[in-house]
Amino acid sequence: MRIHILCENRLGIAQEVLDRLVQNEIDLLGIETHVEGEIFLSIPTLAFDQFQQIMPQLRHIDGVHDVSTVSFMPMEREKEELKVLLSTLPEPVISLDVNGRIQIANRAAGAALQADPMSLRGEGLRKHLRGFNLNKWLRDGNHQHESAFVQVAKQAFLADIYPVYIPDDHGRQQFAGAVITLKSPTRLGKQMQTYSQTQSEFSAMVAESKSMRELIRQARRMAVLDAPVLITGETGTGKDLMARACHNFSLRRDKPFAVINCASMPPEAAETELFGVCEGAIPGMAAHEGIFEKYNGGTVFLDEVGDLPLSIQAKLLRVLQEGSFRKVGAEEEQSVDLRIVCSSQKDLSALVDQGVMRQDLYYRINVLTLNLPPLRDRRADIIPLARHFVQRIAETSRRFVTMSDETLNLLKQQNWPGNVRQLENALYRAVSMVEEDIIEPRHLDIPETSAAMSVQVSEFEGTLESSVKEFEAKLLRALYPSFPSSRQLGKRLGLSHTAVANKLREYNIGRRRG
Repeated sequence: MRIHILCENRLGIAQEVLDRLVQNEIDLLGIETHVEGEIFLSIPTLAFDQFQQIMPQLRHIDGVHDVSTVSFMPMEREKEELKVLLSTLPEPVISLDVNGRIQIANRAAGAALQADPMSLRGEGLRKHLRGFNLNKWLRDGNHQHESAFVQVAKQAFLADIYPVYIPDDHGRQQFAGAVITLKSPTRLGKQMQTYSQTQSEFSAMVAESKSMRELIRQARRMAVLDAPVLITGETGTGKDLMARACHNFSLRRDKPFAVINCASMPPEAAETELFGVCEGAIPGMAAHEGIFEKYNGGTVFLDEVGDLPLSIQAKLLRVLQEGSFRKVGAEEEQSVDLRIVCSSQKDLSALVDQGVMRQDLYYRINVLTLNLPPLRDRRADIIPLARHFVQRIAETSRRFVTMSDETLNLLKQQNWPGNVRQLENALYRAVSMVEEDIIEPRHLDIPETSAAMSVQVSEFEGTLESSVKEFEAKLLRALYPSFPSSRQLGKRLGLSHTAVANKLREYNIGRRRG
């Protein structure tokens, strides 16, 4: 039974209440003073007839206004609310004491650790945790919130470690342990994807380089317009991702988005696929909607638009200019409201000169243009892209995989002729083949390149002279171990040993010369 006593806030009144319980030999399990003027008693063994005997005694205490029974103690309610809250959270939550022993673990944490949550109490977490030095953090005198990518029971999580402080009698904060929340990258990625789809996918695009940051700024401005957009760039640079980002940032974001690969579409089927066909127009072919009719109101992305037959280009031009088209076999045109986004890795102006592409169509689609730079010209994005791909690929198999410094250096040295797609494929293979949790250069199916020969062609500052000197110093440092004298190195480079010696001295390479 639980008893609620409404009383004055008087010194000693709680002691008088306890004295009445002792006089009646009543065993008290718990007492709470929830707010001023309220006392709660937990007496599980108290029968109702005993309560009727003690209630008048409690009411006769000076300052007591009322005595009644309640269903639960305030702390019991808070505890149950906390339990329900923790049990329903999809993310693992773990409470630790100052020694790193588990005090509370919710159901999701039990599932992650493959154990009953109650059985985990008192067990050390550090044996399950990799990627974060929990011992060092616990010993730190100034505990701060930390975030880390960790592995728990061979699963990858993004961990947030929050310190728990409790004030002592003098108001000083005493460290009492920590609460750790674990977020699945997959779930977090889906949440971010949902958010980015409402805000656009530009925020999901890796853009550390100056060229990509400027390109995305341009793309945001173009996306809100309804004019056609032409996206150019080498294969694998992400033209399809850019097209989808433009759609999701436009006023048509709630409408459908279609991707049409013009290069893989048979010329004889292009007209019926894009514009549809009427019943009986083509023997043996049933009537059906074309892409433009089916995706009316939305965005159609024509990948490799220069590969469309000239006859189809003429009908596409009418869609762009008049907003109408005619099905195969139809007598009348029908209106359509579409945003057309095109892409090409070819030089469309050259196709116009060759007579492969209509000049008027080229001018019509070449109003707003985004030129995606190759990966070799945006080297600042290579490592962020690599980390993004490894985390995403590893998470699909619920693994924890990182890359060594040697691997990161090797990735930066490549020219990546296949651009972002080649980088992603190389890392996909590496994550699939690596047996441990660290990708080394041997796991990558790409040739090693000397760092001295990796020329940064973009985003450098300074003059041509300073850039040449920087390259010269890298080259000499790379060759000197194999030709460790000015005569050997001079012979290799076709220079006099005096000229080489001066350069070695200038760049402080090898032994110091007087």
